[in-house]
Amino acid sequence: MRPLSYSQISLYQSCPLNYKLQYIDGLRPKDKWYFSFGLTLHQCAEYFFRVRVPPPPSLDELLQYYEKVWLSQGYESAEEEAKYKAYGRQIMSKFWEVHSAHFRLPVAVEHLFCVDVEGIKLRGYIDRVDKMDSGGLSIIDYKTHQELFTKDYLENDLQLTLYQLAVEKLWFLPVERLTLYHLRSNTPCSCAARDKERLDKAERLVLEVAENIARQRFPAIENPFCPCDFAEHCPYYRHKYGQAAPELKGTGILPGMVIDDAVERYVSLQHQIKELETQLEEIRQAIIDFCQAQGLARLYGREHAITYKQVTKTGFNEDEIRALLEPEGLWYQVLALNRSRLEQLISDETVAQSVREKLEALRQVVATSPHLWVRRLLPEE
Repeated sequence: MRPLSYSQISLYQSCPLNYKLQYIDGLRPKDKWYFSFGLTLHQCAEYFFRVRVPPPPSLDELLQYYEKVWLSQGYESAEEEAKYKAYGRQIMSKFWEVHSAHFRLPVAVEHLFCVDVEGIKLRGYIDRVDKMDSGGLSIIDYKTHQELFTKDYLENDLQLTLYQLAVEKLWFLPVERLTLYHLRSNTPCSCAARDKERLDKAERLVLEVAENIARQRFPAIENPFCPCDFAEHCPYYRHKYGQAAPELKGTGILPGMVIDDAVERYVSLQHQIKELETQLEEIRQAIIDFCQAQGLARLYGREHAITYKQVTKTGFNEDEIRALLEPEGLWYQVLALNRSRLEQLISDETVAQSVREKLEALRQVVATSPHLWVRRLLPEE
């Protein structure tokens, strides 16, 4: 199996089908300006720190290199590109000012790693690794996000976790600090290193993704970034962006009805049903109120009669029943499989891992049924 990287694992988590289309089928996503912009700034930060001995490059040298490596792909117009190019130049000028005053050689810059996780190769590039005064290591990853990173974002960032996992496998030094460096504001956002439990969990995630890929599990999953560049291959968007059958064939009920007409007819009927249900409930409640007020058990119409009756639903208090039956050895006879409790048990880390894995392996599909959900399209769609 090919090595896995953070970007591949992250993509598989968001949409396994998208992973398959890119990394197995070889489809290339469209150029995006923010990829070009981010890569340009990353290359310049690498150039600044990749020196054999101090001092680092001068500001003029850094800006000349910036012009040399500038990427133009993905911008929608020359004006947009010029705007971001000037903005990037400001960012790198400030970057030079911040880091040149107290320049220290890092342990590694744009370091390629490839480590083993129980037979699965995990690889990637770490932007920078510094050695702290305490002797431990600090991992720095450059980002060009618009906003600063929150505490929760930092503590749950999978990329930093995987980088720490790799660094501790490569060097005999502990990682003490993890940093996402916000390039737009030249602000380091840092947190403490992950504990062993978090690292073990990340290893299990790597193995889980690798197993799913090996088993060719590539379902489409909707996420906030849909539709992607491959909408014509997605079951959620293929009808809109690709080729689809023009008619609902084989129904016998709606011969010749085109898809868009069927969709709108379905929604229209659904609205009518809801209106009728509302009216039905209003009349039902009026009849109940009248029967209760008049002490009647039946009302008569011209052709029908309606009988009113109070129906009582009984139940039991589980603790009381258990206290009664358990001493008699009968409690086991009223136990039932409780799915929600099983789910809690599977996710309960106090339960032995082997037991939870066996429970997960017993999960099976017990029933399937078709459902339809309706969504109103936004005006711009």
